[in-house]
Amino acid sequence: MPNRWMKSILLVITYTVLLVLAIVKIDGIFGVAGQVLYSCRPLFIGFAIAFVLNRPCTFFCKNYERNLGQRYQKLGRPLAVLTSYLVLIAVMVALFSFVLPQVAASIQTLAYSLNGYIANLQQIINSIASYLDLEALDLSGLKTFLNDFLKNMLVSITSAAGHVMNVTGSILSMFVTLVLSIVFSIYMLAGKDTLLNQGRILLRAYLPKRYANTVLGVIHLTANTFSNFVSGQVVEACILGFLCAIGTFFIQPDYALLIGVIVGVSALIPVAGAYIGAILSAFLVLMVSPVRALVFLVFLSILQQIEGNVIYPRVVGTSIGLPGIWVLAAVTVGGGLFGLLGVLLSVPVASVLYALLKQDVCRRIDHPKPTK
Repeated sequence: MPNRWMKSILLVITYTVLLVLAIVKIDGIFGVAGQVLYSCRPLFIGFAIAFVLNRPCTFFCKNYERNLGQRYQKLGRPLAVLTSYLVLIAVMVALFSFVLPQVAASIQTLAYSLNGYIANLQQIINSIASYLDLEALDLSGLKTFLNDFLKNMLVSITSAAGHVMNVTGSILSMFVTLVLSIVFSIYMLAGKDTLLNQGRILLRAYLPKRYANTVLGVIHLTANTFSNFVSGQVVEACILGFLCAIGTFFIQPDYALLIGVIVGVSALIPVAGAYIGAILSAFLVLMVSPVRALVFLVFLSILQQIEGNVIYPRVVGTSIGLPGIWVLAAVTVGGGLFGLLGVLLSVPVASVLYALLKQDVCRRIDHPKPTK
């Protein structure tokens, strides 16, 4: 008994000392934790890339293994990883090579047409000033300012590649992080089955069987929900881009396809994507007619309201098994509490909680607890 009491007392004293040290040195602990998390950035980014490419890689792997035959079946996974990255690179290159030159050309055309716009605006201001017996404003300085602004923007876009190639510490750090992230993602995709088996073994080794199975079920549900969420986001962005291209065809048909691509791609960026797509698209239409640019902004605002309140809840909610009303509630609450991160994660997290609650309710109804 004395030895057991002594061990308990020593355990309580040790726990108390560690708790006091943690409270006193809380800033240092958070600093060390922040440095550790910052050092793990390539691992987190690599996991995100592998997670996004998991479904395409699985699709290619099944087709390769089915068509290569028994002898070369082991090459299916490496070829699937390579194909997934090639498709990703091809899509990114196609988008940038299609969008950036058009935006630069539109800014250049707008700069050439600026004199006519300023003259028309000056006439309108003079007419209003004479009607109201006010002193007319002089817009000559505005023309010079806008010309300089557009020229600087055009130079920045056309010479962006040259600036990126400048060797600086921050760019080098970003490059190293990106390379390490890609390497991690390749290893994760190539060794997916091995990593999953190792994770299952660890859980079953350190947790009781009942809890291990529960944790594995939650992880499987979470992974499927987030994968369906990403797929739903892509489908929703394609629908939005298609609808925007159709509407823009009646406003400015020359740029309908380009604006549809810009709005669809920008829709994948949470919160800020809507503004980025609207600004870039409005610039393209502005070079033709300021009135059409205004009409386009009104049309896009209405379309985004329809998308946010009708299309998004139905498409994304259906893909992850969450009713539309709860999708809207999750986005509203998550964005209000946690900002951008809440908007990003609120819908899949709410879907996981909804599925777990649904399973628990069904289990309790089918197997009610005995009353005392």
